[in-house]
Amino acid sequence: MKLAVSGKGGVGKTTLAATLSKLFADEGRKVIAIDADPDTNLASALGFKNAENITPLVELKELIKERTGSTSDEYGKFFKLNPTVNDLPEKYSVSNNGLRLMTLGTIKRGGSGCACPEGVMLKALLNHLILQRDEVVIVDMEAGIEHLGRASIRAVTALIVVVEPGKRSIHTAFQVKKLAGDLGIKTIYAVGNKIMNATHKEFLKKELNDIPLLGMISYNSKLIESDLKGESAFKGNELLLSDVKEVIIKLKECVK
Repeated sequence: MKLAVSGKGGVGKTTLAATLSKLFADEGRKVIAIDADPDTNLASALGFKNAENITPLVELKELIKERTGSTSDEYGKFFKLNPTVNDLPEKYSVSNNGLRLMTLGTIKRGGSGCACPEGVMLKALLNHLILQRDEVVIVDMEAGIEHLGRASIRAVTALIVVVEPGKRSIHTAFQVKKLAGDLGIKTIYAVGNKIMNATHKEFLKKELNDIPLLGMISYNSKLIESDLKGESAFKGNELLLSDVKEVIIKLKECVK
């Protein structure tokens, strides 16, 4: 399983990515969770202690310069387009309860896209993780999918867009679907979140149209409590775990 989780900010994609990671690890699988969201909240959602002390990969300037020959601070300098990254998951990840986590961070240089050493490094790493590693890989994305290169995104088992009952969330889902389609990914699914009643369910089923729905996650006040306590999103939250287990069952059926 190589999964990318996307969606509008605040819809709960980090909660889903964390819970998917925990449940796959509970199955006895090796799991590596990748935080590719600028907000970098996946570590805390997974229950990692001192999450704020984890340095994102893009901030490791000396490492980037060593592997690519340059950094974006050295504007105009030539750099390698195929840096060595196969040793990075072991060296620059943290582990907890059978889960391995890497935090990529965001490229702050406006308009740089992949045409900078940091961008090349991130894409090379994701290509390696998705194409060459045997772990379950779960990538917590931002609303777009810019971190993913063409090679890695075509190898993703599924791109999951998290949506909540609302027009703006649905709009983002279709933007992601179009961008993913342009890059050649066809396995795109949705997961509903913050579902409070039958009206919410019917709204999503109708509005998502041709985006297959893997399942729905109930509105859950315990998530607020866990955030206040600095605990993992899923600790003691049987409702969340049950809902996401159903998502995994459906996902496995869809990608056989």
